[in-house]
Amino acid sequence: MVTHGVEVEGPWTHRTVAANGARFHLAESGDGPLVLLLHGFPEFWWAWRHQLPVLAAAGYRVAAMDLRGYAGSDKPPRGYDPFTLSADVAGVVRSLGEPQAVLVGHGWGGFVAWAAAVLQQRTTSAIGVLSMPHPLRLRHALLTDPHQALAAGHLLRFQQPVLPERRLVANEGALVERLMHGWAAPSSGFPDREASARYRRVMAIWPAPHCALEYHRWAVRSIPRADGRRFARRMREPIRVPVLQMHGEMDGAVLPSSAAGSGELVEAPYDWRLLPDVGHFPHEEAPELVSEALLGWLGKVSPPGSA
Repeated sequence: MVTHGVEVEGPWTHRTVAANGARFHLAESGDGPLVLLLHGFPEFWWAWRHQLPVLAAAGYRVAAMDLRGYAGSDKPPRGYDPFTLSADVAGVVRSLGEPQAVLVGHGWGGFVAWAAAVLQQRTTSAIGVLSMPHPLRLRHALLTDPHQALAAGHLLRFQQPVLPERRLVANEGALVERLMHGWAAPSSGFPDREASARYRRVMAIWPAPHCALEYHRWAVRSIPRADGRRFARRMREPIRVPVLQMHGEMDGAVLPSSAAGSGELVEAPYDWRLLPDVGHFPHEEAPELVSEALLGWLGKVSPPGSA
């Protein structure tokens, strides 16, 4: 039975921490080296419900946070740029009493993980990225690949003022479910009825629809601006922490060809995994496969007992 609210019960503890001038909700489980999980659009911390208990049982302290503007976290009118978002993540790591964490992000959470690997190097020990190219690869694909531009049509539609917010909440969030169905592999069965209900309900927590769309708007509108050019210059710095990059072969939002080649911007150990019969939500469509890959990789970059 689907219950109301953000604090879904399970083998984890809910808490709120202060970081970077805002408050962030997270679900936490386990003890050991810290792994911080960053969700994408249009989800919230619950997207990691499959990985939280598995990683905790393997000897990790795992925290899945609601990003700025989502679910149980603060929803300020500004701060949806990668400089602020990566500072949010670094602040959450410090608020949890840890000097560093492995960041694992999906979608825009993956975008933030890539950014933090450059902008917040002191608190980022390694990054795992699902369904998101390196930011420079993403920008290049959007500008030069008509197939990626077509797949990311929603990104351009989201640039309109006001109307996209209304569409996200219309008919009890029906668009949220349609987007997820369209981006997932047809054979995955995701989202099921429970996932659809939860994501539709939580996206309706105002002003979450506006905040969620601000991620998309910054990514496009910043390209010609000074802040966008500054971010691009910073991201030309090579990634110097280990990277695991996983991408669904049937991703309907971000094409595998856009993500491939991100390793050229990584100087540290880099592991690329293309997942067959998986779409844009690997952690939900193939949770056992993703958890197994994460555990194998974490055992190399941050083994249990190393905290």
